[in-house]
Amino acid sequence: MTTSDWGDWLPRAIAAAHPDGVAVWYLGCNGFVLKGAGGTTLFVDPYLGTGDPPRTVRMIPIPFDPIDVDDADAVFATHEHSDHVHGESQAPILERTGAPFVAPDASMAAAREEQAWADRWELTDDQFQEVTEGDVLEVGEFTVHVVEVNDPDAEHPVGYVFEHDAGTVFHPGDSRPADSFAALGEQFDIDLGIVAFGTAGMIPDKQTREPTYTKWYNDAGEAVEAASALGVDRLLPSHWDMWKGLTADPTELHDHVDSFDHPRRLELVEIGDRVDL
Repeated sequence: MTTSDWGDWLPRAIAAAHPDGVAVWYLGCNGFVLKGAGGTTLFVDPYLGTGDPPRTVRMIPIPFDPIDVDDADAVFATHEHSDHVHGESQAPILERTGAPFVAPDASMAAAREEQAWADRWELTDDQFQEVTEGDVLEVGEFTVHVVEVNDPDAEHPVGYVFEHDAGTVFHPGDSRPADSFAALGEQFDIDLGIVAFGTAGMIPDKQTREPTYTKWYNDAGEAVEAASALGVDRLLPSHWDMWKGLTADPTELHDHVDSFDHPRRLELVEIGDRVDL
């Protein structure tokens, strides 16, 4: 179970919102909610856990309890890491709403085999929807493209391009700059690009617990390199707020952005904030 530090105000605010185009809420870590003008509501990588102290220590509030989510049309996972596939965060949303869990094979194995979601929550087989690069899904108002990314720490990561009449959002999970990004920038007019940003640090090893040099996310140069290759209009850095020892200051990106044609704007948000397309 998870316990929210904020009560239910955030899921209530999302449920009550009537965006003119697409509203995007940042959930902290690399979690987001997208909601279209017609009410289609998509969750991407929502994580409400506290990590694995003292290895990974959560530095931000838990913004909601998943049992307070009444509306979801799909929950997407970008890769299999525990802060992206987490039963206590995601399965109650699926159970309450009947939404599908959309994920690549390694993430699906984490949910179905390692974490045994179907044994612990009332879920049906058709709620587990496995995808791979090149797949295209229609979910309410959104057309969702599953695309190639570059996360060297994941077994099988994917990214999602969310197309809507009001604009396009790209969520590549924890990807670093990828060979595929230039082609994606040519194929899609990306209004809002999300890029995982953070520092490196000495984090206890998962097995030995010995402090080990760890770099999981883009540094400032890599974040802007990715955004430039994708040709995004607005760059939204994520993940910088989450883990003790790996947090970062996203205002550092201003100086890097200034010398590139893209991104045209830096969108700095904190957990619970909303941006609109």
